[in-house]
Parts: sequence; C-alpha cells; structure tokens
Amino acid sequence: MRLATAALVLLLLAGLLPQAASASAPAKSDRPVQVFDVRAGKVVQSFPNEDAYQQIARSWLDAAEGLSPNLSPDDDCGYVFRIPLREPASLKVGRLHLRAEDVFLFYCPEREPELLVFDERKKPYLLTARPDLRPFFERIGFEP
Repeated sequence: MRLATAALVLLLLAGLLPQAASASAPAKSDRPVQVFDVRAGKVVQSFPNEDAYQQIARSWLDAAEGLSPNLSPDDDCGYVFRIPLREPASLKVGRLHLRAEDVFLFYCPEREPELLVFDERKKPYLLTARPDLRPFFERIGFEP
C-alpha cells in the first residue's frame, strides 16, 4: 500500500497526471526541491530550487551506474528527494540515452541509493548510483 501511495505522489510531483498540470503551474525554475517521507506518505520539506541544488542533481546523474535490478523502489525506503531541473539533462548510462527534467533519489539507510528519472515520453528508469549525499544532506539539514 505504501508503495502505491509513494508512486502516486511521485507521479503527481513529476507532473505526469493531467490534474497536476495547469495554466498557472509554476515555471521550471520555480519548482521547489522536495523531501518526501515514504512512511508518512507526504512531502515534509520544500526548499527554493537554487543553483546549488542544480549542481547536486547533476552530480547525482553523473554518479548513475546503470539500470537497477529492482523493478520498483523499496516501499519501506525512508525518503525520496526530488530536484526539478531548470533545463533537461542528457543522461547516458551504458546503452541508455535520455533527457531528464527531474531527479528523484530514493534514500534507504541500509541500502545504496537509487535514482528515478523519466525520459521524454515519461517512461520511468530506476538507476543504481553512488552519489556523494553529504553536500545535499548538509544543505537541507538532514541527518541520516
């Protein structure tokens, strides 16, 4: 059940549901960085999307290693961090080539983080990654 809730929230956050799009939607640069608590089933923190977050998101994408063997993120995962990109980022991992507009990082204290990105057709890709999370955690005041 929690996985279904998390998936629905992620779809809403990514703007994939028609209800999420509107004429008054904020510009890409105005979309906030968000912290989603999976157990609580809601966004618990939002931050202005500053340049530092753009650099952090790009470093996460650079740390992508390949497609995850998992079909979906762990539903007991602690947090999902979302950084909307101001400009789409090109991502090449192995034979996979895509342009992402948002970067979602699934953080589970007992596991390696995973990235979720969507291609231009909104197809999801779950990726393994080993990013340095300290700069992001320090910036948002998060203690794992």
